[in-house]
Amino acid sequence: MAIVRWDPLKDLMTIQERINRLFDDTLSSRKGGIQNDWIPPVDVLETDKEVLLIVEVPGLKEGDIDIQISDNILTIKGERKLPDVNKESYYRLERPYGKFSRSFQLPENIDVNKVKANLKDGILKIILEKIEKSKPKVIEVVKED
Repeated sequence: MAIVRWDPLKDLMTIQERINRLFDDTLSSRKGGIQNDWIPPVDVLETDKEVLLIVEVPGLKEGDIDIQISDNILTIKGERKLPDVNKESYYRLERPYGKFSRSFQLPENIDVNKVKANLKDGILKIILEKIEKSKPKVIEVVKED
């Protein structure tokens, strides 16, 4: 008889994957298999001079997106509308549609008056310039006569 090595973590990961799949399937599809809400993915990058948000919003135009900053919180809102096609003619509808809203706490060193946003090929880029750090002023000490 062969000895089989049992790994309890492997079984635990399998259970975790099943639970995740169950929640994904349940929460991602709504009545009729049509998703009412979607959350566009966002990458946030920081350099010495700026913070950059890259948002995937395929199918949206400039007028479909609203960006606001209030109390140092950046909010991106928008809506991707369902195409004007008879819903009964779909066999499967996997692309998400509906309204979305994403909010991000901004660092204190962002100049809210210099925020720029552009949209190209379904990618929204929001550039948040940092406030330049004030350099210490050097005061020369002179000898009094």
